[in-house]
Amino acid sequence: MTPELDPDTDLSFTRTLAVPRQLIWECWTRPEHIPHFFVPAPHKVTAVDIDLRVGGRFNTSFDVDGNVMDNHGVYLEVVPGEKLVFTDGYTEGWKPAPEPFMTAILLLSDAPGGGTTYTAIARHRNPETRKSHEEMGFFDGWGTVVTQLEAYAKGLMT
Repeated sequence: MTPELDPDTDLSFTRTLAVPRQLIWECWTRPEHIPHFFVPAPHKVTAVDIDLRVGGRFNTSFDVDGNVMDNHGVYLEVVPGEKLVFTDGYTEGWKPAPEPFMTAILLLSDAPGGGTTYTAIARHRNPETRKSHEEMGFFDGWGTVVTQLEAYAKGLMT
């Protein structure tokens, strides 16, 4: 079920991927897969630390043009094969983050022909943060990530 969206604070898109839902789930939940799709190329993921449970960590580090960026967050909801919700509003141990940016919601369902209907939602604290994320390239960036995810996952099918 897709949550009700607030156009003032939420960004969202849906795509159909030509990869089975379970494989998309595995790519999002196993650390060895994350570096292959999680940030738009040529940027790179340099570290991933996942503890897949509600309250568990989802920590990543990126190399963007030689600058390392650390992102620490926690899972808020884990529904195997269907839903993954994580936020940078908290870090592990439910410690509030000093400058939270967003909560991500990924929804997966079966698509006709064996594919996956993939919905990504980014929820922000206020309209200014949403606007900033959109201007930073939410649709291009997250869209590129999904394209990379689909290509990587297809390679795992052979």
